[in-house]
Amino acid sequence: MIKKSDVEHVALLARLELTDNEKEIYTRQLNDILGHFESLQELETTNVEPMAHVLSLFNVFREDKVDRHLPSENVLANCPDRDEDCFRVPKIV
Repeated sequence: MIKKSDVEHVALLARLELTDNEKEIYTRQLNDILGHFESLQELETTNVEPMAHVLSLFNVFREDKVDRHLPSENVLANCPDRDEDCFRVPKIV
């Protein structure tokens, strides 16, 4: 159970200035969240194999293969500004 003093302590560590109303709201919200986690304790998990990840991890990479492509001259012909075989774009940063 989260107490108002716990919220005050976390706010102090995060250097947040909270009003009394905000402290009450966050205390209530955090307790609601923890209540949802407590409801998970009621689930029957005796026949569930322990896991480190909810999804099966497997290699999703595919083998590289050369496919048909446009010649670079055709692609660069539509480019408003280029530098040899490269697109020239406006500086962003």
